[in-house]
Amino acid sequence: MKLVIGNKNYSSWSLRPWLLLSAFKVKFIEIQESLAETGIKERFEQYSPSGKVPVLLDQELIIWDSLAICEYISEKYLAGKGWPEDLNSRAEARAVCAEMHSSFMALRNELPMNCRASRKLDLSSAAKVDISQIDSIWSHYTKQNSSIGPWLFGEFSIADCFFAPVAFRFSTYGVSLSESAQKYSSRLLKHASVIAWQEAARAETEIIPRDEAGTE
Repeated sequence: MKLVIGNKNYSSWSLRPWLLLSAFKVKFIEIQESLAETGIKERFEQYSPSGKVPVLLDQELIIWDSLAICEYISEKYLAGKGWPEDLNSRAEARAVCAEMHSSFMALRNELPMNCRASRKLDLSSAAKVDISQIDSIWSHYTKQNSSIGPWLFGEFSIADCFFAPVAFRFSTYGVSLSESAQKYSSRLLKHASVIAWQEAARAETEIIPRDEAGTE
């Protein structure tokens, strides 16, 4: 099985399935492609018609969407353990992942993931609304499921993988959070697999100007 990803410093979409595979110790081969504009379409299309990363290649199967990849990994390699065991919690976990997958556009546009940077930004009101909503999700679900474990739904799951790029963003740009949300964000950034990703990101030298937002 192979996972095609972009630069670790910048590719938030790539981090999600990579983190799921790494955290659950599923063996895979990593293929990394630059996110630089030159030749990007041709480079990515050799793996998937979508021309985007991440892409999972498992024998003849090609999956090119981060949520679909995580669903497949959970079903085939984790016996469903990528999601909470409880039916209601599983539905809620899927809901917050879908929200992260399709929403928070101001946050994505204004605070690009940049794991090795420390920057300052003037945030728009729309970005502040996105941050507040994510803070609420983190605070609510960590409290609701604290008797099971320290993650959003107690045990580490796809939901935590989906919010890992946001934790990087909040750290990079010094975003202020509520106490409970900050504890969760810090815990996520201390996960062994997240640390491994960040160390690899910091070792990269390529700079993608469009993702270098803010001031030092």
